[in-house]
Amino acid sequence: MSRPILEVIALDAQDAIAAQTGGADRLELVGDMASDGLTPARETFAAVRGATDLPVRVMLRAADGFAAGGEAALEALRERARGLRAEGAEEFVLGFLDDTGQPDLAAIGAVLDAVPGCRWTFHRAIDRCADRAGLRKRLDGYPGLDTYLTAGSADGVAAGLAVLCAEAARTVAGEPGYLPLLMAGGGLDLGHVPALRAAGVTAFHIGGAARFGGWDTPVSPDAVRLWREALDG
Repeated sequence: MSRPILEVIALDAQDAIAAQTGGADRLELVGDMASDGLTPARETFAAVRGATDLPVRVMLRAADGFAAGGEAALEALRERARGLRAEGAEEFVLGFLDDTGQPDLAAIGAVLDAVPGCRWTFHRAIDRCADRAGLRKRLDGYPGLDTYLTAGSADGVAAGLAVLCAEAARTVAGEPGYLPLLMAGGGLDLGHVPALRAAGVTAFHIGGAARFGGWDTPVSPDAVRLWREALDG
């Protein structure tokens, strides 16, 4: 059996090196954590790609919240996505909701058209949607969708633990809409790991937990190593 996947949020090349040193399996590269993670600069991706051989999933999100914005904002995001793809990015993170809380399929499709053939994660917009199961059904079979990053609740893993465990069981059972990897993240702490592992969750995502001093400090290899050891144990 392969070991659990540990994904770490990186803001720059220094974070990427520290995460790999600590035992991370892949990175989520973002910018501007004051807005909960936006699309990083193309130059930042290039620096990270040159500093590590870990897979790097790049955030495609232009503003705080989960709306794609108007036509001009969406086209600007598509252009940034094309630039990142030209720089060598092959994996992305995205997710948009409309004003009724349903998946914005038009926006999602438009962004995916800018990065054809790439694998991607639907991020925590699922925790803000009006119908989790319905969202999964509507996205079932979308090209490249191989991961859902979710806390099970908009309020974080502590509130969504039962949902995550139930969805993990449906993933293990291979139910339609639940085939993508379930990655637990969003207020995740080490105390949640035993229940999630017992439920069949095999992928974990950390951000602030990889930094002993919060978002104003870089990723710590020792903090990442604590998670690596807990997941492997």
